[in-house]
Amino acid sequence: MTSDALELELKQHDVNDKLHWFELDRRDFLRVFGGGMLICLSRVPGVAQESGRRGGGHELPKEVSAWLHIDADGKVTVNTGKIECGQNIRTSLAQQVAEELHVPVDSIAMIMGDTDLVPWDAGTFGSRSTPTMGPQLRTMAAAASAALIDLAAQRWGLSGDFTLSTLDGKITNPRTKETLTYGELTRGQQISRTVEGDPDLTPAIYWHVAGKPEIKVNGRDFVTGAHKYPSDIQRPGMMFGKVLRPSAYKATLASVNTTAAEKISGVKVVRDGDFVGVVAPDAHTAEQGLKALTAKWNEPQGPSNANIFEYLKTNLDGDPEAEGKPLDKVTANVNMARRYTLQYIAHAPLEPRAAVAEWNGDKLTVWTGTQRPFGVKDELVEAFHISPSNVRVIQPDMGSGYGGKHTGDAAIEAARLARAAGKPVRVVWTREEEFCWAYFRPAGAIEIRGSALNDGTLAYWEHHNYNSGPAAIGTPYESRDKSIVFHPVKSPLRQGSYRGLAAPGNNFARESVMDELAHELKMDPLAFRLKNLKNERLIAVSNAAAEKFGWANRRSTPELGQGFACGTDKGGYTAACAEVAIDPKTKKVKVRRVVQAWESGAVINPNGLRNQIEGAIVQAIGWALFEAILFSNSKIENPHFAQYRLPRFSDAPKIEIVLLDRKDLPSAGAGETGNNVLAPAIGNAIFAATGVRLRHLPMCPEREIPGVEAWPFKS
Repeated sequence: MTSDALELELKQHDVNDKLHWFELDRRDFLRVFGGGMLICLSRVPGVAQESGRRGGGHELPKEVSAWLHIDADGKVTVNTGKIECGQNIRTSLAQQVAEELHVPVDSIAMIMGDTDLVPWDAGTFGSRSTPTMGPQLRTMAAAASAALIDLAAQRWGLSGDFTLSTLDGKITNPRTKETLTYGELTRGQQISRTVEGDPDLTPAIYWHVAGKPEIKVNGRDFVTGAHKYPSDIQRPGMMFGKVLRPSAYKATLASVNTTAAEKISGVKVVRDGDFVGVVAPDAHTAEQGLKALTAKWNEPQGPSNANIFEYLKTNLDGDPEAEGKPLDKVTANVNMARRYTLQYIAHAPLEPRAAVAEWNGDKLTVWTGTQRPFGVKDELVEAFHISPSNVRVIQPDMGSGYGGKHTGDAAIEAARLARAAGKPVRVVWTREEEFCWAYFRPAGAIEIRGSALNDGTLAYWEHHNYNSGPAAIGTPYESRDKSIVFHPVKSPLRQGSYRGLAAPGNNFARESVMDELAHELKMDPLAFRLKNLKNERLIAVSNAAAEKFGWANRRSTPELGQGFACGTDKGGYTAACAEVAIDPKTKKVKVRRVVQAWESGAVINPNGLRNQIEGAIVQAIGWALFEAILFSNSKIENPHFAQYRLPRFSDAPKIEIVLLDRKDLPSAGAGETGNNVLAPAIGNAIFAATGVRLRHLPMCPEREIPGVEAWPFKS
């Protein structure tokens, strides 16, 4: 990824427009771990923009370090700022360390997302854990393995040419058959080695641990209920907090009457400007105290679903619209201009925002669910004007995020209440709070103009995205001429990252228009794409999906349609064939079968990768067909699961995954790109069956959305 592309991606993850900065002192780490073996990796200083500030970069810590500790008993502890939120990165990172260190996976314990114990990290987003943290930890492990061999050679008095083997946490001298465990080598020693450059890593074709299916590390804790999520954290003397929410987005507090709440036994009311909250010994009493508050708000006026796309076109945040080439000046046989739209949608994580905050003098510790522990740490430092050394953020493995937990909303609220109460405080958002006050995936209007010659060659491509973002906005198809522009907009609702960023929307529009052009040219949609592709990796997944699906033998009828779409983003290449059934009486759409091919370099954990892709497919069915936030005048009108349609078990199609394991290529991430192509494949399948082109997301909602054309498939 280029520095410009990374900066664009980080900007899209930015919600708070604040500078985040942290540098970890290596000596603090040594004080924590004491004896054992420490390997530090020193690399060339870099300049990049961290998630959290629009415009401008700053210098990152000069030493980008990863730590590996080997106890006297041979236990390996790995520390990373990446976090686990259901994507199973804990397992695949452990596999990569185990591969280079030659130890079993179950001998590795990973400390993740604890800002006092792990090196600084920008956050877990953008499918960056595998391509960035994976090689970093592999390098660390390879350096540790080399250091252990040196120690063994010293113990045995070896010099000159010698060969020692490492396996299962032991080093063997093949001449004498003597063995030393890693623990025996590190017992009682404090060894620090700084590694310049990059040690040789095991090529993927020789992997024995990485590249193999591996069950979820600590998976038993999750299925038995032993795992403690952020919302489960208990602290001695802990109280429970609730926060008074505005009546509408951007509403300001006119007045509040706290008398009734203060009369409830155990309730303490906290007031700080527009921030009003209550704390109580239990969650029920805190809720009663919140309900007893009487507030009046000044509410702003704003747009609604009825006019949101016109609003996006006329409320640009920056330069005016760039002009494209007039289509009547393009020499082509087929010219078309299309607009595709997508509504705001919610992340709907299984676990809503949660935090427990505890003050010990000036020291603040917060346990919270976040994808950016160091970013939340910086927010706390800024909010309370305290030294970074006095703030610790701990991220227990949380109940999903999907890009929706980059900010420290609950952490700051819990810390404010805890400081006022003088005791630890837990804040857990309700589902309604999560729907109303978390940020949404941006709505967007995407306008595309395309031209093609009769032989199927693209002549012109123009793509404008209003508001939803620039991710995957560039077309992978060859064209004689092209113009691609992203237009930032002043959003009327709070918006931020969502799994895949804007790539699902941009892919939906692009792959739908490609399908439209193919039908205008009376060409097979797959053949049309392949004619305009030169990217061999995208061609490979397209052919793989089509072959597995039986694309050449497809037969569409008014009640059954098949569609195709492909795309690339963040180093991943994917293509999908979808089959949809349309009930002749109700006209409801059911996705019956999905075949998706995937290639992201060398596969670390096939089990984990399949789970990621299958989860992305099911999630994408939701925003492709059902999901939309309904709002008017800055108020959310469907803030409950009963009103917000998510995929159900009955919506899940037959899913077939084709993995192309490219051991000759570096491993890329798989958290986001897998959901980019399903919506256009479904839309193209609906068109193949009915001749009706749906150019809006969601395509077949169960509730009417004001301002959007009548749905042809309402139940």
